[in-house]
Order: sequence, then C-alpha cells, then structure tokens
Amino acid sequence: MSFTVADLTGDRTEQYRQLAAQAEALVAGEQDRVANAANLASLVFHALPELNWVGFYFYNGHELVVGPFQGKPACVRIPIGKGVCGTAAQSRETQLVPDVHAFPGHIACDAETRSEVVIPLVHNGELIGVFDLDSPKPERFDEIDQHGLESIAQAFLDSLSS
Repeated sequence: MSFTVADLTGDRTEQYRQLAAQAEALVAGEQDRVANAANLASLVFHALPELNWVGFYFYNGHELVVGPFQGKPACVRIPIGKGVCGTAAQSRETQLVPDVHAFPGHIACDAETRSEVVIPLVHNGELIGVFDLDSPKPERFDEIDQHGLESIAQAFLDSLSS
C-alpha cells in the first residue's frame, strides 16, 4: 500500500476536513487497532504544525498504557483520573488544556510540552483509551482543533468495527 500525505489547504476547518478524509482512507479496511493508531499518529504528527507528541494510550482495564506515537519517549503508564490523559479517560470528555502547568496534577512526560488536547476513545460504550496531542506552544489548541481531532479519533473508532 502506498499512501501520500497531501498538503492541507483552505482555512483550518477545511484543513481538518481534508485531514479527516485522509485518516479515513488510511484506516479503510484495516481493523487492527495498533496498526491504525500507528498510522494515524504519524499522519497527524506530520500534517499539523507545532506538535511535539501525537499518540495513543490504550486502556488495559486498570490504567492507560502507551501505544503507538510520534515524538520523544513517553510515560508508559498513566492512572485513570491522573494528568490530562487520565482525566479524559475518567470523564470521557475531551480535555483542551491551553497551559499544562495550570492543570492540576499534570504529568510532565516531556518538559517542553506547554499545551495539550486529549480525546477519549469510547467504542460501544467501553473505554478503549485516549488520543493525545502535545505542543511546545502555549494555547496551541482551540475548539477548531478539538472538533477536527475528534473527527480523526472517530475515524480510528470506526475502523474497529469495519
């Protein structure tokens, strides 16, 4: 299989539409969650600016365990309810954090990270894990990013059932 990451054009909302379409094409016909998470982490890491980490943590029934990612080495295990990832997993709500240093209980896996967005991955009512993006730029993520990244997370979840 050959896949080309296409340049994104238009306003940011349109760019996320294009990125979501690329994500859907990338995972089409593949159900393996590790393969799809690896490819999606790479796609997003290379498509979006000002990121220092993009990846997945999978829920093993007790805690989050690092999965496929792009960036520096990561924290391996994150307790549910701890840090931004653990909070997203526990609440099952996207966490949009403009300044990680102001987030109570933030876990600093990479000291360069300043902002973060984490999308919970829930499939058929069950927590699968989280999709995590970090940036060295404060306030890097906003609601446009949140909605766009949630659509990419949905492409991942949809691939589990295809």
